[in-house]
Amino acid sequence: MLRVLTLSTLFPDASRPNFGVFVERQTLGLAAHPDVELRLVAPVGLPPWPLGTHAHYADLAKLPAREMWKGLDTHRPRFTTLPGTGGRFHAGALKRRLIPLLTRIRRDFAFDVIDAEFFFPDGPAVIALGKHFGVPVSIKARGADIHHWGHAPATGAHVIAAGQAANGVLAVSQAMRADMAALGIPADTIRVHHTGVDLDRFAPRDRVAAKAAYGVTGPLIVSLGALIPRKGHDIVIAALAALPGATLLIAGEGPDRAALTAQIAALGLGDRARLLGSVPHADLPALLGGADIMALASSSEGLANAWVEALACGTPIVVTDAGGAGEVVTDPAYGRIAQRSAEGFAAAIAELLADPPAPDAVRRGAERFTWEANTAALYEHLAGLVRT
Repeated sequence: MLRVLTLSTLFPDASRPNFGVFVERQTLGLAAHPDVELRLVAPVGLPPWPLGTHAHYADLAKLPAREMWKGLDTHRPRFTTLPGTGGRFHAGALKRRLIPLLTRIRRDFAFDVIDAEFFFPDGPAVIALGKHFGVPVSIKARGADIHHWGHAPATGAHVIAAGQAANGVLAVSQAMRADMAALGIPADTIRVHHTGVDLDRFAPRDRVAAKAAYGVTGPLIVSLGALIPRKGHDIVIAALAALPGATLLIAGEGPDRAALTAQIAALGLGDRARLLGSVPHADLPALLGGADIMALASSSEGLANAWVEALACGTPIVVTDAGGAGEVVTDPAYGRIAQRSAEGFAAAIAELLADPPAPDAVRRGAERFTWEANTAALYEHLAGLVRT
C-alpha cells in the first residue's frame, strides 16, 4: 500500500463548502484507489489574538481540530497568519505547527510521501517537512499560487526555492508548466496533471426547463468565480450591454459585489444581469446546463474547472487566453478565446449565439478530463517518487 499524507490549505470545510472542491474531489479519488491509504491535513490560517476574535473568523475558529470529512480522516490544525506582512511568515508558521502534528500522525500512519496540493504556503512548508521526516514530497501548482505568490516580493523566492527542491512537481496545464519554468523551476521536473470532471453529474439537459428555474426565457450567459478583479466579471457585464435580450447570471461572492451592482445599475441592465451569490457546487450542473454560453474574462488562470464543467454540460465557453485556455478550446465547437475587453467578449458571445454548436459536440471537449485519469496519473506520480 502507498501511504499518502495529503496537505492542502485549499480544502472545503463546513463554513466554506465551495472552497477548493476540486482538491477535495481529487483527494477522494486518490483515497479510493485500492493501493492507497491516505490521511488529510487541511490547515486553517488565523490571525493572532485579538484579530482572530473578529466575527469574520468566527466560523473558521469553530471548526473541529479533527473530523471525518466525507470518509477522510481529516486534521484541521490552526496556524498563525499575520495580516499586512505579504505572507512572508505564513510558510514558517505552517511548518512549525505541522512538525508536532505529523510526528503524532506518523506513530500510527508511517506515510511514505507528502502530497502538497497548493504551492503557497504549503510548498515551502512541505519541503522542510519532507527533510524532517525523511520522505519525498510533491507540490502541485494550480493558478494564483504561482501567478500571485510566485511573483509577490515577500514570497516569490520561497515559492521558487520550493519548486526547485521538491522531489516532484505538478502543474494543472502546459501553460502553468511554462509559467513555472519561466520563474526558474526546471521544466523537466514538472509533470502536467489535468483536472477531472464528473461526466455523470455535469451533462446536457433540457435547457429551456433549466432556464425557467431562474426565470429566464431568452439567451442565457453564465459566469462562475469569486467577485474579484482577476475574474473580470465587469468585462462580461459590459459586454452584456451590447447583447440585447440576453441575461447574465454570475455565481460567486467576493469584495467586488458592490462595484458590480453599481455597474449593472449604471448600464441600465436591470434584471438582465444578476449576482446569485455563492452557489453550492451541487447546483452548478443545473445552472451550467441552462446556459447557452459560459463566459469568464479572467486575467490569469491555471486550468479552470468551470471551463471543463461547462463543456461537459454541452455549454460552449468564451474565455480569455489565460492559463490553459488553449489546451481546452481546441475546437470551434468548444467555444472561443476572446480579447479581454467588453467588445471582444460581446463579439465572441454574439457569434456563438447566432450559430450554436450541438451540445454533444461541445461535450466532447470535456471527455478528455476524467477523474479516473486524474487519479491514475497522481498515483503513478506519487508511487514513482517513493520508488526512486
